[in-house]
Amino acid sequence: MSNRRDDDFRIRPNPPKAPKNRGQGFVSKVLKQVGKTSGGKSSVRRPGGAGKGTGTGQRPGSRLGRGHTAARFAGAKLMPMSRRVTIKTLLVNQQRASPQSLAKHLRYIERDGAGRDGEPGRAYGPQTDEADLDAFKERSQDDRHHFRFIVSPEDGAELDDLRMYTRHLVGRMEADLGTRLEWVAVDHWNTDNPHTHLIVRGRDDTGKDLIIAGDYIADGFRHRAAKLATEWLGPRTELEIQQSLQREVEQERWTSLDRTLKRESGDDGRVQIERINDPRLQRQRLLLIGRLQRLQRLGLADEMQPGTWAVHADAEKTLRALGERGDIIRTMQRVMSGRPRELAVFEPGDDGRTIVGRVAAKGLADELRDRAYLVIDGVDGKAHYVALNARDEPANYPTGSVVEVRGSAEVRAADRNIAALTSDGLYRTDHHLAIAQRQTQAGRDPQEVVAAHVRRLEALRRAGIVERVAEGLWKVPGDLPEKGRRYDAQRLGGVAVELKSHLPIERQARAIGATWLDQQLIDGGKGLGDLGFGSEAEEALQKRADFLSELGLAERRGQRVILARNLLATLRNRELAQAAKSIAADTGLEHRPMADGQRVVGIYRRSVMLASGRYAMLDDGKGFSLVPWKPVIEQRLGQQLAATVGGGGVSWMIGRQQTPSI
Repeated sequence: MSNRRDDDFRIRPNPPKAPKNRGQGFVSKVLKQVGKTSGGKSSVRRPGGAGKGTGTGQRPGSRLGRGHTAARFAGAKLMPMSRRVTIKTLLVNQQRASPQSLAKHLRYIERDGAGRDGEPGRAYGPQTDEADLDAFKERSQDDRHHFRFIVSPEDGAELDDLRMYTRHLVGRMEADLGTRLEWVAVDHWNTDNPHTHLIVRGRDDTGKDLIIAGDYIADGFRHRAAKLATEWLGPRTELEIQQSLQREVEQERWTSLDRTLKRESGDDGRVQIERINDPRLQRQRLLLIGRLQRLQRLGLADEMQPGTWAVHADAEKTLRALGERGDIIRTMQRVMSGRPRELAVFEPGDDGRTIVGRVAAKGLADELRDRAYLVIDGVDGKAHYVALNARDEPANYPTGSVVEVRGSAEVRAADRNIAALTSDGLYRTDHHLAIAQRQTQAGRDPQEVVAAHVRRLEALRRAGIVERVAEGLWKVPGDLPEKGRRYDAQRLGGVAVELKSHLPIERQARAIGATWLDQQLIDGGKGLGDLGFGSEAEEALQKRADFLSELGLAERRGQRVILARNLLATLRNRELAQAAKSIAADTGLEHRPMADGQRVVGIYRRSVMLASGRYAMLDDGKGFSLVPWKPVIEQRLGQQLAATVGGGGVSWMIGRQQTPSI
């Protein structure tokens, strides 16, 4: 009995009953009535507040909307021993976002492997464990905005039932805001910290726009989540708090110790350890000193004299960047486990550097904004982390496929048009409209053409590149196309990814069709390293050469491999013939092979993925042709299109408007 430890047995309170069985507290009822009578806007002022919410430390607009009053009370009962919950929030203006923004986000959060045991994530709602995301999307399509939250309790793994926790939390949120909310959520268990994605419609229970006060989003919701987690798990013990802070001392990220140091620093940015009077912080004195010493080793702090430290102004920014980079490295280490590789983060520049390799893994770098990443096992023997631009779909790059990554951002046609129509540094919408009306094309409204250019100018104005002088009049710099390109490169990441082959190299080795391996054979295997994927590609090249020899398309002469003339065209034509035969058997249509320079017209029925690439099937009613597919026709399924193949590219005609040759 003498070896018994006092913390071996801990009593934890049971989770409270479901929200529908709990009566609202007096404060919650008052807050709900205040929200209703004030139209969702609280009229309660902070003591000592001046003017319209301009009190000390008040954020502009933080008092506008529902929940401001509740935000004042939400943290009142939180103690230092309370559980901690991190909440990330994004308000998405659906009128400015892509029409598919919400659908894309819902698809991402319910992706494969997000469930507790590796199964796909499952969406749920207030009363159901199987929420209909399509129906939710339809109901939300006319909303002005929606809210995205990521709720991440520090002890999420101990909250066995995240669904019930989320339902209780939203119930308290509804009481704070004085309205019922329509929402769906998905729990993610595929990270170190289990968390919940919560999507809330931008409408209250009366059908009006849901406006939530900024201080509730910033603090009130987090305080409610922390209080609920504390009720479920009990307060943190002194030992847990001490162990958590001890781990923070050496971490290369922005920590709670750093926030304490920032809060305790004087107007000159200096921290004087001996003058910290808070008794709780006095108990953390050694930890704070240890953290300052760690910051000094990182070059982010200096000890001016014994007990007095100066923390650099850019310390928070640097530590947050280090934290993000650390997350990237840990992600890559998990992906490449068992495969020794040098790890690198691809940063596009103007040096024209490219990466070729195999997609080893993909995921979301920013789960709120749906920014994805790829981990590329490169032919250079390194593993590269590539952050995709906001418009790029990771689904376009299957795991195991071969891709080429380069840093680039093309000049937009709209920027070129604006620059060409600029006179004496000024762009006029009425002048552009007159020209557009004279050059009108079928399916293009001149008003819409000019409106699209104005939207681009508004984006560039917010970036400080152009200036709006008056309605319809803009001051434009002479190098607008280049500045626009740089702006896009910075905003989108400046990354372009090209799919070289959707087939893994193992399947390419014996595929009928023009593959990436064939191009490597033609180029002599230049650029393939001796390590990692480069070494595997070299082995696959030898197998490919043997297979081509079996087909009579290559001949070995010692160490040399002599390839047949027009190898790629021969392989491509053989594969197209096989695919066409299969389609003809299914449809009863006659295949019409395309000759160089020939123009074909037909209805775009479907796309076909082959080893030689992706092809579109055009049906003219009696026969069909297979034409190289391009992204420009992605949304044209079922429409009549025309295409001309020649010069190694294809020109697509949509209606009467011809796209540039690609």
